[in-house]
Amino acid sequence: MTAYARRERAHLADLLLSLGPDRPTLCTGWTTRDLAAHLVVRDRRPDASAGILLTPLRRYGERVRLAKAAQPYERLVGELRTPPWWSPVSNPLLDEVTNTVEFFVHHEDARRAQPSWEPRELGRGEQAALWKAVRMTGKLTLRRAGVSAEVRSEGFGSFVAGDHPSVVLSGPPGEIALFLTGRKEAARVTISGDEQRLRSARLGL
Repeated sequence: MTAYARRERAHLADLLLSLGPDRPTLCTGWTTRDLAAHLVVRDRRPDASAGILLTPLRRYGERVRLAKAAQPYERLVGELRTPPWWSPVSNPLLDEVTNTVEFFVHHEDARRAQPSWEPRELGRGEQAALWKAVRMTGKLTLRRAGVSAEVRSEGFGSFVAGDHPSVVLSGPPGEIALFLTGRKEAARVTISGDEQRLRSARLGL
């Protein structure tokens, strides 16, 4: 049984401790403390994390996140490192499905906002897991953004979103995952065709 989500979670917790609470991340306006609080609330407060998707609950969710962020940083990272078994998104049955991309992306949010970062070399198993998730969500992401595109990853395959794609997005699975979740400038991808259309599209949540 793979454990890529747990591995990324542990690496992210280690990185957050080493960076401290006030370093930037790729999440606009969020420090490392803010990122940790977001993930703890996602794990432990389904009433508040619903605001990520439901606009009427957004203010409430942000109040809960800010209150969590005000806790001592080491305690916050400790809660991030050890989610409760009952978590609706991080329980043992769903963890790999719901968190493999989530924690890979947020790990890179913290890594790539720091100076002199380089992409990590991921094992083929983790790349395959990321590609599987990208295939599941990528078509919906691109269609919702109004972009017809072909997405390719050498050694893993390809898929098409929409009719008559005018642009091709290529790269390793992790880089494509970053791009399609809105980390466009930090993702090491290749784009051919109507690049401006894809780069200007609103991707991610």
